[in-house]
Amino acid sequence: MNMVKDFFTMIFLSILFLTMSTSCRNSDIGTTQVASAIVASQSESDVIPAAERIALYYPQIQGKKVGMVVNQTSVVDGIHLVDTLKLMGADIKRIFAPEHGFRGKADAGEHVKDQMDVMTGAPVISLYGKKKGPSADDMEGLEVMIFDIQDVGVRFYTYISTLHYVMQACADHNIPLIILDRPNPNAHYVDGPILEEEFKSFVGMHPVPTVYGMTIGEYGQMINGEVWLHEGAQCDLTVIPCKNYDHKTYYNLPIKPSPNLPNIQSIFLYPSLCLFEGTHVSIGRGTDMQFQMYGHPAWKDAPSQIEIKSMPGAKYPKHENKSIGYRSLQDLTKGSLHNNHGFDMSYLVEMYQMLTSQGEPFFLDNNFFEKLAGTDQIRSQLKAGKTADEISASWQNGIEEFKLIREKYLIY
Repeated sequence: MNMVKDFFTMIFLSILFLTMSTSCRNSDIGTTQVASAIVASQSESDVIPAAERIALYYPQIQGKKVGMVVNQTSVVDGIHLVDTLKLMGADIKRIFAPEHGFRGKADAGEHVKDQMDVMTGAPVISLYGKKKGPSADDMEGLEVMIFDIQDVGVRFYTYISTLHYVMQACADHNIPLIILDRPNPNAHYVDGPILEEEFKSFVGMHPVPTVYGMTIGEYGQMINGEVWLHEGAQCDLTVIPCKNYDHKTYYNLPIKPSPNLPNIQSIFLYPSLCLFEGTHVSIGRGTDMQFQMYGHPAWKDAPSQIEIKSMPGAKYPKHENKSIGYRSLQDLTKGSLHNNHGFDMSYLVEMYQMLTSQGEPFFLDNNFFEKLAGTDQIRSQLKAGKTADEISASWQNGIEEFKLIREKYLIY
């Protein structure tokens, strides 16, 4: 099957090259050729992200002025969606870039600058810098917006916050939004504390658990349905669904969703380890084990030692140029992580007890830990000596209540 897929991918690339080299602008022919090549390259059982189901959404953008919220994961058979649609004749007026940028190379938290896309000639407008959502000027003249970004299903992963602001802008300016849905690798479970209103921020905007078990399309429907937009605004939303997918599907992302989530192992561990970002504990930024380990310079009897270095995607990592003791989680199998390990508090409890027993500070001198956790209860529970199981038990009632809300918006 891989040989067949590679063959049709070559055909697809040839069609795009021919279209570009001849400056073809007959979008009907382009749509038919590209859609046919993509469908031919797929098996009946392949999980098909919505972006590859061009025939379902291209008619909704044909002949219209299009805005696109995309990053490096927005691809169709290895070709960026922006390039694909542009070569098919789509009138792409503006590209909007979230955290990590249009091509996904910026550090976490690094402001992304506006620029010009050489391939399409369209301006690239940052939604992770001076502003979090499109301005009135940005929306001027647009007739439809496309949102196609790979999510990982965790509340503090900022792409769902970007989605909120894009939906708000679309609602405010009466512009329809099309979400091209993609599988969520962490959609098979729901876990973690529910965000409390006082800790609302860009790393947590809605009253959902840490791991919410929904695709980004389903999540968009929930934003509308639960009336989370400003002043009860409603976005004219269409979700193009994935094919051959449900929440129990094991899905290995073909492209890393951000610089420090390099593989499926890190994506499965991300919900548990990201709380360390609000502490003095390293989770591997500045190594090749990002979100697959945790460690600290004071951990002298740790299983392993490693030196932290500045590198692309981690220019200023925690404990830079220091040797830290660490525990690797790379030996946990992918199947085990997918089926048995969810939001695991044991790592946090271990490091809190070890560092405080040595008189070392654990939390950073701010409330970033609470913003990530969505509550101040976990800090209090750690200080009170609660076990991982006791901490996890404290949010189970909230999880059951959330599942009843979530059920209304599920597509798969």
